[in-house]
Amino acid sequence: MLQTIFSTDNCWTGFIIRLTLGIVLFPHGAQKMFGWFGGPGFSGEMHHLTQQAGLPAFVAVLVILIEFFAALMLITGTGTRIAAIAVIGLFIGIIWHVHASMGFFMNWFGTMPAGHEGYEYHLLIIGLAIALLFTGSGRFSVDRLIFP
Repeated sequence: MLQTIFSTDNCWTGFIIRLTLGIVLFPHGAQKMFGWFGGPGFSGEMHHLTQQAGLPAFVAVLVILIEFFAALMLITGTGTRIAAIAVIGLFIGIIWHVHASMGFFMNWFGTMPAGHEGYEYHLLIIGLAIALLFTGSGRFSVDRLIFP
């Protein structure tokens, strides 16, 4: 079973997808975890997710941890399929809980109120994570070192 989860080939596709996804997610996770890149930090994000978004504390902690650690796992290629499943679950939840009611498109022209974005970005993230389930980590990954 571990071989199935961690195995990967030496393809560039998995490498490019996981690095792109990890690099895009990392600043968002770092905002929530440490307050980097102008973010609220862990306590500020917990307050936002529990008080304003109405999530249970356990779910709020999972949101922060997944967004931060899954990004690191993807960048390094460590447990890529596990990280991908976590990201898929997280972003389905984000669409369901927040963005589905706002439509498909992001607020490209600023015509919607601040914070009102559609789910197209989130759907792209899910698509990339699903691709990683099929391809694995690819080149230059810890997964490939452990399970060649």
